[in-house]
Amino acid sequence: MVAPVGFVAVVVVCYVFAYYWVFRGARCLSPKKLNGKTALVTGGNTGIGKATALELAKRGARVILACRNKKKAEAAVFDIRRESGNNQVVFMQLDLASFQSVRSFAETFLKTEPRVDILINNAGLMGPGCTEDGFSMVLGVNYLGHFLLTNLLLRRMQQCGPSRVVNVSALLHRLGNIDFSFLACNKDLVTGQSTWRNFQAYCNSKLCNVLFTRELANILEGSKVTCYSLHPGIIYTKLCRNMSLWQQFLLMPFAKLFFLDPESGSQTTLYCALQEGIETLSGRYFSNCALQQVGHKGRDDAQAKKLWEVSERLTGLSSSHPFSVPLKKLINSEAPRTT
Repeated sequence: MVAPVGFVAVVVVCYVFAYYWVFRGARCLSPKKLNGKTALVTGGNTGIGKATALELAKRGARVILACRNKKKAEAAVFDIRRESGNNQVVFMQLDLASFQSVRSFAETFLKTEPRVDILINNAGLMGPGCTEDGFSMVLGVNYLGHFLLTNLLLRRMQQCGPSRVVNVSALLHRLGNIDFSFLACNKDLVTGQSTWRNFQAYCNSKLCNVLFTRELANILEGSKVTCYSLHPGIIYTKLCRNMSLWQQFLLMPFAKLFFLDPESGSQTTLYCALQEGIETLSGRYFSNCALQQVGHKGRDDAQAKKLWEVSERLTGLSSSHPFSVPLKKLINSEAPRTT
């Protein structure tokens, strides 16, 4: 009887050690307050997006939840207002799977919001499907929608700088690949609809986020805007909601035991948004609330530049739409600073 009890005790101790010292990770210790600042969080109605928005609201920021599902977003607004005591938490509808929705959102935002100090491109998914514009859902939502949104809001971010763009990537960017010729023909970076295809598409989109951040930092050098990409940790959220039921069933026990909860998973995002003194690290990649070496594919400046140029074409940023001004044309046309 003693032996089994002892074995169970050892297992429990090992699990507690692994969870709190290996899986749980570091915490953002910045004391920074955000009174008078505005933060925009995509996908802020659930998971690490909601946890991030809650912490920003607790620090006094006006927080905009940019989400597709109105009912869920309004419920999240209610929760965050109640828990933070901050009534400056609002919902604005945004569907990252539609370039038209992104443009409409940006137009409304710029008319109604005088500033945006922190832009957190958090929303993401893994699964099949296509966007309104014919791209794969994963590429469109995880990367292209955020690329367009960021470009449309950067003039305002320059005006009220110093400000920050935070792009949520993932450690799995190391497994990503970008085939530009295939992307041009198929509006995606992989073929098929298998589970492996969905996984590879997710890795590819996260590599895009790392390269996007790198080139954005190069373009913004010397401006009032800095940017960062990050791995939030392995989080138990609704990211895999588009996976089949049997896949979710197999994943759930392991996820419950070892994956981070959303509040723990939001810490590196908050670090990149709040930490003083990291401005000189613009364009770099963080994990566990610390600077980390990005995968070798994410350090390719030529690849980053090419991805930027291709993304401008794919999202229509070179068209005649009044909100479709490529970022490079904005850097030297900064309007008076907003106070």
